[in-house]
Amino acid sequence: MTALARPAGAPRPIVFRTRGRRHGPITRLMSPGDAGHLVKPFVFLDWFDAEPGAGAGFGWHPHSGIATLTLVMEGGVGYEETTGVKGEVRAGGIEWMRASGGVWHTSSLSGETPTRGYQLWLAMPAALELGAPESRYLSADEVPAAGPARVVLGRYGGAASVVPAPAGITYLAVTLKAGETWRFEPPAGQHVAWIAVHKGQVAVPERVSAGEMAIFAEGAGAIVFEAAADAAFILGAAAKHPHDLVTGSYSVHTSRDALIAGEAGIRRIAMELQARGLIALR
Repeated sequence: MTALARPAGAPRPIVFRTRGRRHGPITRLMSPGDAGHLVKPFVFLDWFDAEPGAGAGFGWHPHSGIATLTLVMEGGVGYEETTGVKGEVRAGGIEWMRASGGVWHTSSLSGETPTRGYQLWLAMPAALELGAPESRYLSADEVPAAGPARVVLGRYGGAASVVPAPAGITYLAVTLKAGETWRFEPPAGQHVAWIAVHKGQVAVPERVSAGEMAIFAEGAGAIVFEAAADAAFILGAAAKHPHDLVTGSYSVHTSRDALIAGEAGIRRIAMELQARGLIALR
């Protein structure tokens, strides 16, 4: 029996779960080389959890073909891009950067409290993977809510994100009280779905605990969450990306030719950064 042919009302089973791989303050939950192919366009997910003064952050590094979205749960993240955009995102805020034909950026943790949150990569459709870069930065009060869910990307429950993400993607940050039940109805055509829990435990009906990512069987069915304790998690749903994931070190494209073009854009910007003394090329 396929995921789309389950009996009416049957829960969507979990088909993959992981606690990722931790390296310092970063836990990598998903990458294009593992679970990313199951839930594309979502192809990469990191959880970061750093104490103040830990020195965590990322120096100048490039991307092409993808959009990155940083969701800050606690603390703050400073950022700067080769597009000229720079600033800081505080708790509850969002950093959205569509790299497309090539961007370099850098980030650092800020503030005197722990900094925690997620960074997500999204594979772009062919029409956007080599276009002009685009950025959007939102404070916590600019992220709309629908019940217990903050709508980070897409539309849900009458609320709509202002982030200009491609159509067919939903990304929510959900908070539930112990014993509370919440039903997620995927928008039409969005057959891939996953969650990552960073607080407490939810039953779906299998239990997923803090630190875990779980991927659901593809399908159109609703997913019902019951909080076994006060819980917080992120949830992604989307129409499945129809292309293979053609990857470079910092890039994801739909074809080899597109990857070559994106990496050429990255190299052009690298020469500019080197001339300014910001990076040293090998």
